[in-house]
Amino acid sequence: MFEVEKWLHSRIGLNFRSGLGRIQEAVNLLGNPEQSYPIIHVTGTNGKGSTIAFMRELFISHDKKVGTFTSPHIVSIHDRICINGQPIADKDFIRLVDQIKVMEKTLLQTHDQLSFFELLTLIALLHFKEQEVDLVLLEVGIGGLLDTTNVVTGEIAVITSIGLDHQETLGDSLAAIAEQKAGIFKSDKSAVIAKMAPEAQVVCQKIAGDLGVALYQANKDFSFRNGNFYSSLANFNHLILGLEGAYQEENTALALQAFLLFMKARQELVREEAVRHALQATKWAGRLEAVTEHIYLDGAHNIPALERLVEFIQEKIQQGYQPHILFGALKRKDYSGMLTYLTEHLPDVALYVTSFDYQGSLEEQDFGDYTSIASYRDFIDNFESSAGEQDLLFVTGSLYFISEVRACLMKQKSFD
Repeated sequence: MFEVEKWLHSRIGLNFRSGLGRIQEAVNLLGNPEQSYPIIHVTGTNGKGSTIAFMRELFISHDKKVGTFTSPHIVSIHDRICINGQPIADKDFIRLVDQIKVMEKTLLQTHDQLSFFELLTLIALLHFKEQEVDLVLLEVGIGGLLDTTNVVTGEIAVITSIGLDHQETLGDSLAAIAEQKAGIFKSDKSAVIAKMAPEAQVVCQKIAGDLGVALYQANKDFSFRNGNFYSSLANFNHLILGLEGAYQEENTALALQAFLLFMKARQELVREEAVRHALQATKWAGRLEAVTEHIYLDGAHNIPALERLVEFIQEKIQQGYQPHILFGALKRKDYSGMLTYLTEHLPDVALYVTSFDYQGSLEEQDFGDYTSIASYRDFIDNFESSAGEQDLLFVTGSLYFISEVRACLMKQKSFD
């Protein structure tokens, strides 16, 4: 497996966002595995993973075999490709890589080498076909219109949110980003979208209208408030969610609406008790994840995600907790803007900045006047051993940082 991962990582950054021609030819050469199952295609600035997690549990609770393709991974590269929450096995991963290597020899006669993300997408599409899944929940990598995953035709497109992120790739306005996200809408299919800024919503409405897409909009066609979900398809009251944070109601609303549309199209029965159990059982690693009594991990890697984290921390302050923040990010991100946002909105919360092992992470010269931590491992150990009853540590920033920290904490737990 090490050799396979090394080969995959050699393709990182290669032929990035250079069009869909290469991936289209690749799926053609592989016999179009993506046409073997219905797909719910999910994009958005934030909330994609949580929305997919809620949908996954809803479908599993209704006896569906569900394939999920998500990124980035928190623990292992296998976690990106799961069936009913179980990662792809080593032997299947290696065998499918070998199959793709054979195909690529033909592909190279007319196209460039496949990129890292293209390769993973192909492994997922093939795996889901082999395993004869009932449906696939497919997460976009970046944007939508030009994303590798847009080689598929999703039965339902979901946009979880639209905010300013990846501007260098997607555009520097909400309208431009919305145009990229709505690029996953497909003619005469359905789309479910979150509440968004008017300039983004107008773009989604226009694209949906041009394509004959049945568009379902949050707070218009469905809503979720204070544990109660309302839709023309079904109403559920007093729901309890397995993921913390008030904003998870927005993700749950999207997940429920897409789930109900899928089930209605097949005239399948929705069981209320199964829905309740599924939503309460939903977990998603690295997203407001309470890994110990005193430590939360949250991959808030852009300003819109930080806004949600700050709201949650402010709730905890009101409840009498004493939060602390440990921040680690990549240099290529707007880390200074993120740190400024945290200090402005949580002026009384202790903020620490650290580096981590991933290439391109912040270094000491990037920390400015912020309190620097030489070793996040020692810091977390000391925090855990000295934390009072009301002390909480929020580890946030890059998802790569979260992945490293989580691996360390899980390893420690296994030895305890």
